[in-house]
Amino acid sequence: MNKENFLEIIPGTIPTARLHGYLLAGVAPRPIAFASTIDAQGRPNLAPFSFFNAFGSNPPLVIFSPARRVRDNTLKDTYYNVREVPEVVINAVNYAMVNQCSLASTEYPRGVNEFLKAGLTPVPSDLVRPYGVGESPFRMECRVKEVIETGHEGGAGNLIVCEILKIHIRHDILDEDGNIDQHKIDLVARLGKDWYCRASGAALFEVEKPLQKLGIGIDSLPESVRTSPVLTGNQLARLGNLERLPSKQEITEFVESGRLEEVAELLELSLGEIAVRSHEAAARLIDMNRVEDSLMLLLATQQSNFKENKKF
Repeated sequence: MNKENFLEIIPGTIPTARLHGYLLAGVAPRPIAFASTIDAQGRPNLAPFSFFNAFGSNPPLVIFSPARRVRDNTLKDTYYNVREVPEVVINAVNYAMVNQCSLASTEYPRGVNEFLKAGLTPVPSDLVRPYGVGESPFRMECRVKEVIETGHEGGAGNLIVCEILKIHIRHDILDEDGNIDQHKIDLVARLGKDWYCRASGAALFEVEKPLQKLGIGIDSLPESVRTSPVLTGNQLARLGNLERLPSKQEITEFVESGRLEEVAELLELSLGEIAVRSHEAAARLIDMNRVEDSLMLLLATQQSNFKENKKF
């Protein structure tokens, strides 16, 4: 990689606000913890935090960070509340409520009820004192186990380590197997500046986890495939996730059995075009989730007798 193609930053050499902006845009998208807390007087508070994630399921832990404000080093009401009452309800944010969530992030004076300001429904919790957000399709009642202060200057984090005591999942976001349907839950996530993203529809895609099998790896692919001017790194990785290379006999059978003609018809290409544009055809097959056919095609068109057999 050419270093001239990169902006290089050493923390401490640029203003914290500038560094903060790069982190928000580069470490993204981030899930949102819509955190509901109460103070010692029982007054509710509701605020979103995107420095947030899950960190284990046994015990079930989530951590979010109401960081110190960069501009003036002040702390947020949520921080003070969990110090006074170490309990929180973390509510997932979906697309239907994202603008209400954003409104709740307004820096109202301490003691102002963001449920009222954002028009959200407070729902009594079963095991903790803070309310849940009725509009959220997924909420977690948590006990605060620890608060870790990472620094005392503006921009420093305050890690709120939470143990999940109870989870509430709305029935209408579940699939027929009782799992959360990612399209139905319709979550949103934070990026930099005013940007969000919506985790549903065409934005969703699946990548098979290589847990149940041992892929051959990109390094095991023939050099002509590894160095393809057409195939992307993602596409090569799909090929590298196959468990083995096909044998010469299997490649011959692929050609002679008519499967190559079927692939050509699927791609709306002639066999002559397949031979000339094999890498383009292979890329299209990978994108159609026909990974084995893609590798077969690449290897078949390399065979010395391929053109003779097909009489181009």
